[in-house]
Amino acid sequence: MTDPIRSLEARFYTDPQVFRVEVEGVLSQTWQFACHLSDLAEIGSYASFEIAGESLFAIRGRDQKIRVFYNVCQHRAHQLVSGAGITRVIVCPYHAWTYELTGELRAAPNIRAVEGVDTFDICLTEVRAEEFLGFLFVNLDPNAAPMEEWFPNARAELEEWLPHWKDLKPLEWVEIPENCNWKVSVENYSECYHCALNHPTFANGVIKPETYDIQPQGRCLRHTTQCQGLEDMTYDIQSGYAHHDAYSSWFLWPMFSFQVYPGNVLNTYHWRAVDADHVVVWRGWYSVGGVEDLKIRQLAAQDRATTVEEDIHLVESVQRGLGSRGYRPGPLVIDPCGGVNSEHPVMHLQRWMREGIDGVPFSADNNQ
Repeated sequence: MTDPIRSLEARFYTDPQVFRVEVEGVLSQTWQFACHLSDLAEIGSYASFEIAGESLFAIRGRDQKIRVFYNVCQHRAHQLVSGAGITRVIVCPYHAWTYELTGELRAAPNIRAVEGVDTFDICLTEVRAEEFLGFLFVNLDPNAAPMEEWFPNARAELEEWLPHWKDLKPLEWVEIPENCNWKVSVENYSECYHCALNHPTFANGVIKPETYDIQPQGRCLRHTTQCQGLEDMTYDIQSGYAHHDAYSSWFLWPMFSFQVYPGNVLNTYHWRAVDADHVVVWRGWYSVGGVEDLKIRQLAAQDRATTVEEDIHLVESVQRGLGSRGYRPGPLVIDPCGGVNSEHPVMHLQRWMREGIDGVPFSADNNQ
C-alpha cells in the first residue's frame, strides 16, 4: 500500500505569484500556438501574437521561409507591427528604421553619421518556430527539443486522421472567456470522469463514455474512445476518409489540443492564460478552403450550446471552490487499468505543472 496521490494545493491555481513564475518558466519554455499558416500565405504577410507576455510576429520571407521575431525595434524598442497584414519590408513607426523580411537592418535615417556602427550586426531577434500540419508553433527557449520529441507520433497520427489537412483553413474562431485558472480548464479537458454526469449530448450522442481513455505520449495526452450509434449524428459523417466514424483528440502540453470529430472534422482548443483567475479558450473550426460548411457550423453551434457551456459552469465553480479556506486537496482517482473513471491524465498534468513552476520532483508519496 502507498499513500494516495493528492491534487495540487489551491495556491497553484489562485496565487498571482505562481502565475508570474509560470510566465517566466513553463509558458516561456514550451511549444505554443502562434497562428494558422493561412494567415501567412503570401510573401511579406505577417501576423502578430503574444506568448508568455512577449509580443511576437511571424512573417513569410521572399525565400518562402516563415520566421518569427520579437516584435521590438533594435533602435529604441518601439513595437514594429500590430495585427496582421502584408508588407514589402518591416518599417518601425517610430523612426523608420527598416528591416528586411529576414530580420536584417536595411536602412536607418542618418545612421551613416554615426561612426563605428556596423549595420550588418543589427538584426531582429528570432524565435524558434515549427510548422505543424498547417499550424505555426513557437518556443521562446532557443534550446528546446523539436516538437517531435515533445509529442512523439502525434504528427503521424493526425496526418492519418486528417489526410486533407493541407486543404483545411479556419472557418471560424470563437473566444470563450472562463473565470478560472488556465490549469483548471486544461485539467477539466483532460479527463472524462465527469462526462456522463455533465455532458449528456457528448456522452450520449458522440462517444461511449465507458470506452474513453487518455494516455500520455511524451508531453501529449492522447484521447481515444469508441463512438455511439452514428446514425443518430446531427450531420453527415461520410467524408470518404478513414476514421470518419470515430472521434479522437491530441492535447499538446501545455495549452493546445487537436480534436477530430466523426466525419474527420477538425476542431482546436487554444488556452490563453490572462492571469491567475482568468483564461480565454480560443476555439477553431476548419473546413476545406475555409469555405462555408453548414454541417460544421451546426456542429460548432451544438458544441457551444452543450459541452462548452456546461464546462464553463464546471471550471468556474472549481475556481471558486479553490478560494475556499475549507478546501483540502483530495486524492486523485488513479485506476491502474486506466479508463474513463481514472484521473491518471490529471496526475501527469499536475506533475508537469509542478515541474514547470518550481522543479520539485514528483513522487507518489508526496502529498503536494
